[in-house]
Amino acid sequence: MKIICGTDEAGRGPVLGPLVIAGVSFKEENLDALKALGVKDSKLLTEKQRENLFDKILDLAHDSHIINISAEEIDSRSSIGLNLNQLEALKISEIITALKPNTIYVDSPVSPDGAKFTLMIQGFIENPVNTEIISEHKADTKHPEVAAASIIAKVTRDRAMKEIEKEIGTTIGSGYPADPETKKFLGSCEENEQYKIFCKYIRRTWATFKNMKAKKAQTDLSKF
Repeated sequence: MKIICGTDEAGRGPVLGPLVIAGVSFKEENLDALKALGVKDSKLLTEKQRENLFDKILDLAHDSHIINISAEEIDSRSSIGLNLNQLEALKISEIITALKPNTIYVDSPVSPDGAKFTLMIQGFIENPVNTEIISEHKADTKHPEVAAASIIAKVTRDRAMKEIEKEIGTTIGSGYPADPETKKFLGSCEENEQYKIFCKYIRRTWATFKNMKAKKAQTDLSKF
């Protein structure tokens, strides 16, 4: 039995909320059934379509492993010099160790040569594995296994963002810097008495957040 796995992430770019990396493995003979579900890059699907596919993908899968990386962990890793590509490679190595597929297709953030990202992943694997690692840029548009992982990661992150909104009792948007709701939240959260609660969801090492704080400080000083 040959096991093929795909892995992809959701939430690399946002200044707010978690980064989710999903690995989903399938028996090779089930790949045609996966294609028949209509999986594709999660960005090409509506929220409703992604939600409808979520359980169908996991029901068909041989196994799955989902890693939710909090903003606090992203900041702490950054403080010791681990960049986002390295952090993602580390977590994918954990997925490989957990799922032990024969082959894993990885949506590589390193372009155009995905082989460099493969080497990065291999560098984090502590024990030798017999997994063939194929890293390709835009793999979610080429391999149904990766598209499936893309959907699982996106739905998981979207659900996490909704849970954050419930916890803090205010709208936070998508978490992306250009989102007006996210901008509004980040601009006002420091003035809220629950700022310490909000902080754990903000990637404070992100240049976006630092620049926003600096701009706000300059605006405040200009009032005097």
